[in-house]
Amino acid sequence: MVVRAGLAQVIGSVPGLVVVAEAENGEEALFQCQRHRPDVVLMDVRMQGMGGIAATEAMCKYHPNVAVIALSSFADPPTVARMLAAGARGFLPKSVSATDLSVAIRKVHDGETVVDPGCLPQVATAFDPTTPGEDDLELSAQQRRVLALLSKGYTNPEIAKYLGISMPTARYHVSAILVKLGVSNRAEAAAMAIRNRLVSNSDF
Repeated sequence: MVVRAGLAQVIGSVPGLVVVAEAENGEEALFQCQRHRPDVVLMDVRMQGMGGIAATEAMCKYHPNVAVIALSSFADPPTVARMLAAGARGFLPKSVSATDLSVAIRKVHDGETVVDPGCLPQVATAFDPTTPGEDDLELSAQQRRVLALLSKGYTNPEIAKYLGISMPTARYHVSAILVKLGVSNRAEAAAMAIRNRLVSNSDF
């Protein structure tokens, strides 16, 4: 409750951002989402009752226009992977600064995926349970297609439509790409793709 109140106070003090509701658990979060239709939801990963993963999955299914940012004290790989697979567009530590949080909120609202740079070393294996090695940096054929579109400036909705996949799947691939490439945002991923020739026209 203390953390939630603090976040609400921080967000409410940022020009252009308004806190429309607060919730103690996943069930209440879904109710408030249905009632207020917010643009962005900050979702605690661990809550009593319905947890953040289940709530995120349901929220993204029934309210696809809502962008969810997961907040957690610990960035353990399985949790990060499950939250992003559930449809979260961001994963940030609860210790995130007010400035970085407000920037992240605006970015996910604009369709970007935000994973805190400090979480990247811890979640590098979140999308591949095998022993880390050189091959783990290689992208799947689908991820190369997503990266190619991302490099051309496509948003997540545009990527999903172009490839005929769901929005959660598109977000998952974008998040996996950021983690595998060791970058924190789409711009860095695009720059790395161009600089290292990671994609080509043959990817389509």
